[in-house]
Amino acid sequence: MISLKSDGPVDFDTAASHICEAGRLLDAKGMAPASSGNYSMRLNDGAFAVTVSGNHKGRLHIQDVMRVDAEGKALEENKPSAETLLHTQIYKHYPDANAILHVHSTAGVVLTRLMHGDILLAGYEMLKAFPGVETHAVKVRLRAVDNTQDMPALANTLEEFIADLPVPAYIIRDHGFYVWGRDMEACLNMCEAVDHMLTAEVEILKIKGVSKKGLWK
Repeated sequence: MISLKSDGPVDFDTAASHICEAGRLLDAKGMAPASSGNYSMRLNDGAFAVTVSGNHKGRLHIQDVMRVDAEGKALEENKPSAETLLHTQIYKHYPDANAILHVHSTAGVVLTRLMHGDILLAGYEMLKAFPGVETHAVKVRLRAVDNTQDMPALANTLEEFIADLPVPAYIIRDHGFYVWGRDMEACLNMCEAVDHMLTAEVEILKIKGVSKKGLWK
């Protein structure tokens, strides 16, 4: 298995290799069903590498990754992921972010379908996967936004708070979550940590039971 660590922005071939490997790893963990999700990396020439629209992320090849500019416009004939605008938005607000993963976590979908508001994660050892978090004894709010196929509208909603998030992650209701970090290795660690904590929350709620109104007690 190749190393997914990097020191700053990378060249296209390295980015494509890292993105393809991330797809295989995430698919093996059930976070890339069908053709869902989209991944990207910052390139050392100022452009970005992003997954091509519609391809299964567990079976990616270099030709399934393409280049876009800082506005998310294609720099080649392929069609970039429909959510490329959300990637460039993150890169704009977080200059130290060199990789982004958007995954479809089953636990995340379940929680956002059954709960209102943001998701509060507290006391988990896995919280230390986030940069700057050094203890489990904290509470982290995972911001949640409503899903829409209107990407400019969704980006406008996110613009209201994205620069002030407590951790490099947010979740879209009925959809999936985003994480970003210094390299693909850091992103994968956060992906696994967030999915683990969301899965734990679902299991806890199963034990608590469901009220007659369909809301968790």
